[in-house]
Amino acid sequence: MKKVDYDLVIIGGGPAGLTAGLYAARARLNVILLEKVVPGGQVVATDWIENYPGFPEGISGPDLVQKMTAQVQKFDLNIETNAAISMDLSAAIKKITLSDRVITTHAIIIASGAFPKKLGVPGEDTFYGKGVSACATCDGPFFKDRVVAAVGGGDTAVQESLFLTKFAKKVYLIHRRDQLRAEAILQERALANEKIEFLWDSVLTGIQGLTDVEKISVQNLKTGDTKEIAVDGCFIWVGILPNSEFLPEDVELDQYGFIKVDANMQTSVAGVYAAGDVRSTPLRQIATAVGDAAIAVFSAEHYLQNVKV
Repeated sequence: MKKVDYDLVIIGGGPAGLTAGLYAARARLNVILLEKVVPGGQVVATDWIENYPGFPEGISGPDLVQKMTAQVQKFDLNIETNAAISMDLSAAIKKITLSDRVITTHAIIIASGAFPKKLGVPGEDTFYGKGVSACATCDGPFFKDRVVAAVGGGDTAVQESLFLTKFAKKVYLIHRRDQLRAEAILQERALANEKIEFLWDSVLTGIQGLTDVEKISVQNLKTGDTKEIAVDGCFIWVGILPNSEFLPEDVELDQYGFIKVDANMQTSVAGVYAAGDVRSTPLRQIATAVGDAAIAVFSAEHYLQNVKV
């Protein structure tokens, strides 16, 4: 093979990126992991995790990231704080433009993650991870027999609100229209659920509390009236956005901008793989991200063994 800077470049340092780095470093590949901020991704902002195997008492997001990072450092993974600005995938040797230089590689794993859309209301950022969440699967169990609010009207919002009723004693579902956008079967289930109270034609205007969420402000769009509601948590589902803006047109995306992959995590470009939240997937969890990454590295190794340039 022709000389390149790296055999493999991993873009993103969340659970998927760190797992990919672990597998690649143990395989003794010439690999670099690029993370534009700090390793961990969204997990760093997660207060407590109870659904990741191996931690029966649960673990905080920062602690889990610290353990993952320490594990990859044990195998001398090269981690660099840098951002991928763009890439050229038109040839077998791929070029990635960083903030300070251009690097070349034979294979790439894109693990750049995704981020929830925000409403931009007062208190949303202040209480994120302290009662404000975008993941019922992650945080729903913390609200057993408590009162929560949920925002949204699509499939995700309704499905997640139904999931919340397994734990919470009451769920206020706030929707800016007078009917849901979710598929019919989900609407039927939600409307029939006694634990869900719908606040139609309404928007969330603020989240308040001392150290954790204690109440929210909601405005009715038709009357203009605003009221405060005591809640212990607030789940916001108004969409999720992939970190895929740096990708060229060669990489096929779904209608929402997430990367399409096959069972081997390969994208539409040979030698380019995707793992974790940035890929088109029905579930975005730490457990699925690390599984994606293991498959992606396995596939990349096979590609590197057979590539001829």
